[in-house]
Amino acid sequence: MHWLGLVIGGCTFVIIGVFHPIVIKAQYYFGKGCWPVFLLFGAICLGAAAIISTLWLSSLVAILGFTFLWSINELFEQEERVKRGWFPANPYRVGLKNDNKPNDGKSNNHKK
Repeated sequence: MHWLGLVIGGCTFVIIGVFHPIVIKAQYYFGKGCWPVFLLFGAICLGAAAIISTLWLSSLVAILGFTFLWSINELFEQEERVKRGWFPANPYRVGLKNDNKPNDGKSNNHKK
């Protein structure tokens, strides 16, 4: 029985699972402007995958590289999710308004 495909599939699942919070935190702390970092690491991983001779390692590094590249799209999507209120905005980043604060009932925006 050949287990390599299952191992690579499991590792892919873990890599994608790890990148989900990385994208959320990167957008929260740095905004979508950090996308060149993801591009750089993606390109490095893909270049490394092209020269690694071990099949399983080359596959995992390539999957990591493509995950970095896909994360660029997810950074922009995450910003839209924040604008919709699905995720909290970082109140400490310059130029952001955090409209996602829970209503504590002390607001004067309602009529009595």
